[in-house]
Amino acid sequence: MTEAPFSRLQTLPSWFLGRAGALAHRLVADALGEEGVRMGHHAVLCAVAEFGPLAQAELSRTVRIDPKDVVGILNDLQTKGLVLRDRDPRDARKNAIALSPAGAELLTRLERLGDTANEELLTPLVPEERELLLSLVAKVIEGRC
Repeated sequence: MTEAPFSRLQTLPSWFLGRAGALAHRLVADALGEEGVRMGHHAVLCAVAEFGPLAQAELSRTVRIDPKDVVGILNDLQTKGLVLRDRDPRDARKNAIALSPAGAELLTRLERLGDTANEELLTPLVPEERELLLSLVAKVIEGRC
């Protein structure tokens, strides 16, 4: 007799990685939610902090979020005073997005919350296991990109 389909499914690497990914997503999303921020907002803030000021289209490509969705995220962030939209000095037809001082302060808090969530995720592992896990998952990802 063959193994039961659901039992077999639960032994697949994709099952384990999917479950771990869902757990990681939930922990980080819950942590960011303490500051009223969603994952997409966080990604945009991180990209603008690191690479900004960025044109909206370039920002969309950088964070790999659909341009229509980026517009909504930017509207939310601008309403909260977290980003600034100004004319792009390289091309006046475009907006350049920059991080406001309030956005930079929020990003510092989000970093701490994200670190705490990731620490919670990896609590069952000793430091050597954490390093090994991250290097192996990175190897899987890099082998497919």
